[in-house]
Amino acid sequence: MWLIIVIVAVVILALFWRYLAQTRLPKLDQPAPDFRLPDQHGKIHTLKDFSGKWLALYFYPKDDTPGCTKQACGFRDDFQKLTELGVSVIGVSVDTTDSHADFAKKYHLPFPLLADSKAEIATRYHSLINLGIIKFARRNTFLINPQSKIAKVYFSASAAHNSAEVVADLKNLQAISLVAS
Repeated sequence: MWLIIVIVAVVILALFWRYLAQTRLPKLDQPAPDFRLPDQHGKIHTLKDFSGKWLALYFYPKDDTPGCTKQACGFRDDFQKLTELGVSVIGVSVDTTDSHADFAKKYHLPFPLLADSKAEIATRYHSLINLGIIKFARRNTFLINPQSKIAKVYFSASAAHNSAEVVADLKNLQAISLVAS
């Protein structure tokens, strides 16, 4: 009996935590939070670098883990389609630049992986899971429009389908903006 009560309580807390995480995410049409982080080569990237362009900014938990590898390779495999649509891709985790360099080299990733080792940017995007001494990014993706505003949020993005979803949604968003202009 007590085991059932504990399991129900844990499930309720998990659902409540998920709800709170979703409600804190940057909202559609809000300015995207700024960032300034080094990539796997030590080059600094900022949100301003992408002003006037579309940006797929995806947060992921850990380099070289099965889900994160699947997600990164999906963006790699769709990189040509994304480039043709005028979108840049950036991955972000709390791993180090050295870890990112190894990961990017191993899987031939053609886009920057930003090292948010202090977890400041993941926090700004409400995409950090903080378990005290262990911190990692939540698998969220933000599609940012050329005006540096949030155009689409993928909460708990699918590792297997995230890049394809971004491609499809970007086509729709660009078609809507063409009709509106």
